[in-house]
Amino acid sequence: MRRLFTAGAVLLALAGLAPAAAAAPDIKTELQRIPGLTVVSEDPAPAGYRFFKLTYTQPADHRHPEAGTFQQRFTLLHRDFAAPTVAYTSGYNVGSTPNRSEPTQIVDGNQLSMEYRYFAPSRPEPENWAKQLTIWQAAADEHRAVQAFKAIYPGKWLATGGSKGGMTATYFRRFFPDDVDATIPYVAPNDVIDPVDVYNRFLSRVGNDPACRAALKAIQRDALKRRDELGAIAAADAAQRGLTFSIVGSADKSLEISVIDSYFAFWQYQKQSDCATVPAPGAPAADVYAWYEKVESLNTYSDQDLAPYIPYYYQAAVQLGSPEAYDGYLRDLLRYPGADQPKTFVPSSIRLPRFDYLAMPDIDFWVKSRGTRLLFVYGSNDPWGAEPFELGFGSRDSYRYYVQGGNHGSKIAQLAPAEAAAATATVRRWAGLPPVSALTARSAPAGFPDFDADLTPRARL
Repeated sequence: MRRLFTAGAVLLALAGLAPAAAAAPDIKTELQRIPGLTVVSEDPAPAGYRFFKLTYTQPADHRHPEAGTFQQRFTLLHRDFAAPTVAYTSGYNVGSTPNRSEPTQIVDGNQLSMEYRYFAPSRPEPENWAKQLTIWQAAADEHRAVQAFKAIYPGKWLATGGSKGGMTATYFRRFFPDDVDATIPYVAPNDVIDPVDVYNRFLSRVGNDPACRAALKAIQRDALKRRDELGAIAAADAAQRGLTFSIVGSADKSLEISVIDSYFAFWQYQKQSDCATVPAPGAPAADVYAWYEKVESLNTYSDQDLAPYIPYYYQAAVQLGSPEAYDGYLRDLLRYPGADQPKTFVPSSIRLPRFDYLAMPDIDFWVKSRGTRLLFVYGSNDPWGAEPFELGFGSRDSYRYYVQGGNHGSKIAQLAPAEAAAATATVRRWAGLPPVSALTARSAPAGFPDFDADLTPRARL
C-alpha cells in the first residue's frame, strides 16, 4: 500500500523505535492527488463504504490528445484500499446512487463506475462522432481511468458490465489486455456479421411453449389491425407528456416499430410465466395498451425517449451491428417496412460513416484466440444471447454459463447451484481471494438495493 508510514514514522523506525500505529490514508485526500480528477461530491453510503461522484479529464480523441478534452463522469464506491477493485460500466450513463455489481458483491470490493463517452453530460465539444465515438476510444477512456486509480488501489482488478456494458468490458480487455486481471461480461451480444440472421432463428423457437410464441404474434397482428384505436390512446398519452416524433418521422411509425419490437422485448425482459398475461386478440384497447406499456411502450420512439440513447444507436449503425427485425409474419400489415434499424433512430443532423465490418470480427477473433480469464453469463431465453461470445482454440481459463430460462437480467446467482458455486469461486480466485459458497441474495450488506444493470427497451442493449 502507498504511504504506510509518515515521515515521522520513518524517523522513528530509523531510530529503532516502532510507532504506535500508522494512520490509514483518507480516500478523499488520495482522490484529490490524481491529476485531472475532480471530487464533485461525497454522498451518503451504506455503513462501511464511502461514495463519491467524480469527473475525470479525458482527451476527446486519444489518438490526438491536442484536440481538446472533456469531463467524463465516474462514481467510486470505496470499501478498503487493500480490497479488489471492479471497473464497472453499463455502456450508458453512470448511476447516481451507491450500488454494487454482482462481481463487486462476490469479491466484496471497491467499485469504479464510469459513464460511456457521448452519453450526456460526458460529451466532447465540439462533437466529432466519427472520430470520437468508437469502441477503441471508449476502451482508451477506461484504460486511462484504471491506470490512474491503480495509484490508490494496487490490488487485483476486475472489469464487468451488463449488456452493452458487457460488450464494453470485453472490448476494453481486447485493446488493453493487461489492465485488469479478469473480465466478467453479462448478457453481451457478439454481433459478428452473419449471412444468416441468427436472431430470427433464435426468436422462432425461443422458450418451450409454442402457444406463447403464437399468442405474442397474434396480439402483434391485432395491434396493427387496430392501430388507429391504439394510436389514439398513444396520442393522448404523448400529448399529456409532451412527446414528439421528429426523429423517426411520425407517431404512427413509432407505434409500428414498437409493435414489431414487442416480441423481442417480451423475451428480453419478461419470464416464461408471463406468457399468461398476453392479451387475446380483440381484448379491450385499454387492456392491450396497458400490456404494451409493460412490454414495449407504443411511444418508445419519441424524440424525448430516444435522445439519451442516440449514442448507442449511432454505434449500432456504424460498428456494433444489430439484429434484423423479426417481422416476416407482419409484412402484410406494415406501412414502414425496413424502418426497424439503428439509422432510423439517429437524427439526420448526425452523419453516419460507412459501417465498420472489421470491428466485431476483430473482437470475436481475439476472444477465441487470446482471451484469458473471461467469464460470460447469458440467459437461455434472452434474444441478445442469440449470437454470444464463443470461446475458442486460444481461450485460456475462460468460461461461459447460461441461466436456464433466464432473460436479459441473468446473473451468476441465478445459475444452477453447482454452476453458481463454480463461477463464484472462479471470480474470487481471479481476485486473489479464497472460495466461498455460491453468492445468494442474503450476501448483500444492509443499505444496498438489489443491483439493476440499467435495463432498457428492446432496441437498446
